[in-house]
Amino acid sequence: MYQTQPPQQPYGRPPQPPYPPQQPYPYPPYPPQQTVPQQMMQQTMQQPPQPPRQPPRPPKKKLNWLQLLLILAAFGFAGWYVYTALVPAAAPFATITAGTLGARYSGDCLIVRDETPYDAEGVTSVDYEAAEGSEVERGTTICNVYSSSYSTREMTALQEYRDQIRDYQLKLLAAETTYDAKMARVESDVLARAREVREMIGGARGSLSNQEKLLDAAIDARQQYLKSKYSSDQRLSRLYDDELSQLQRIQSWTKSYAATGSAIVSFYSDGYEYSLTADNYDTFIPADVRRMYNGYKPEKATADKGKTTIYRMVQDGEWYVLFLSHDTSWNPVDGQTYELKLERFENTTVYATVVSSTRSGGELLVRLAVRDSVKPVLYMRTCQAELGDYVSSLCVPSRALYRQDDMDGVVVVDGDNRSFIPVNILLRDGDYVYISAIQQGLLYEGQTVMLF
Repeated sequence: MYQTQPPQQPYGRPPQPPYPPQQPYPYPPYPPQQTVPQQMMQQTMQQPPQPPRQPPRPPKKKLNWLQLLLILAAFGFAGWYVYTALVPAAAPFATITAGTLGARYSGDCLIVRDETPYDAEGVTSVDYEAAEGSEVERGTTICNVYSSSYSTREMTALQEYRDQIRDYQLKLLAAETTYDAKMARVESDVLARAREVREMIGGARGSLSNQEKLLDAAIDARQQYLKSKYSSDQRLSRLYDDELSQLQRIQSWTKSYAATGSAIVSFYSDGYEYSLTADNYDTFIPADVRRMYNGYKPEKATADKGKTTIYRMVQDGEWYVLFLSHDTSWNPVDGQTYELKLERFENTTVYATVVSSTRSGGELLVRLAVRDSVKPVLYMRTCQAELGDYVSSLCVPSRALYRQDDMDGVVVVDGDNRSFIPVNILLRDGDYVYISAIQQGLLYEGQTVMLF
């Protein structure tokens, strides 16, 4: 047998070990190749199924005009039914009411009073007797004026004499040993009146001025009784003589003023009383009134140099207004009466009559006369005001008008009777109408009329 020899290695190369066994390929194998029909089938299977196609919708039918009318009529009937069911029926009757018509004119006012100022020269002080704003009669003492010759030293001396009289009277009363019933009574009257004055000061009801007069009368009665009781006392008589002499000395420097007639007295003055009077108020033109309204005082607007105004006497019952109208196109009629409302004076109705009017320099001046109490304007000189031109009329709802035989009127209800009264329509103001009867006396406030 032949023995097989291992192959010989080439010369110069070491023997190599045998190759290791074949390992599997580490990467995944390529996908198998697919044919085109297979690819199309696979793509078709992967797509989502398509919804089936809907058939086209038929066109909407539009409502014709007859159907729209029927729908609107149904809604209208439903609304009318709800309204009549929920809203109460209107009243078939109404009452005639009083009404006023007219225009209103605003403007600036200068008040003129029928007043007379009184002044004095060298006045040191004034002792007022009459009350401010009171009505005085002829002969009533208004005030006592102390001239420059008077000095307070004289009043001090008078008070010293009176203090001595008081102290000496108390000394005489303390020395009395017998009970004097009359003295006790006059003393009790003084104490009672003083107590009443104190209570009124504390808030008790009553007239404080009247109570003060009663207290003065009680004090005078006590003094008269003391003078008669100790008339024989020489020292007391001498003190009375000293007091009287001092009073006469003071009175020689004092002038007493009394009222010369019936009027309202006032101790406040603004200086216009000398130049703006009831005798010359109609001589001023619009420019003069405008300057005085702005604070200018014309000549002779104050007392003469060295004199002081101490009081003024104001006649009641009539006063005047210089009215600068803001509406310069207004044409006032002389003699016509208007309703006047002054600033801070709205709640009082005053009627003013046109005396005259002047238009110049772009201003309209209306001079008015007021025949009423002057007390509301006793301290008023300038203010704003409003004039109203009013006409009395009757007012009814517009539904009360009824037309018959081509005439407007109202149907008056009197029990079961119905009467048509023709009227003149003065003004239509919304739901109301201002009317007046063609035949006076047939219509009046409070009558019942029918509504249509």
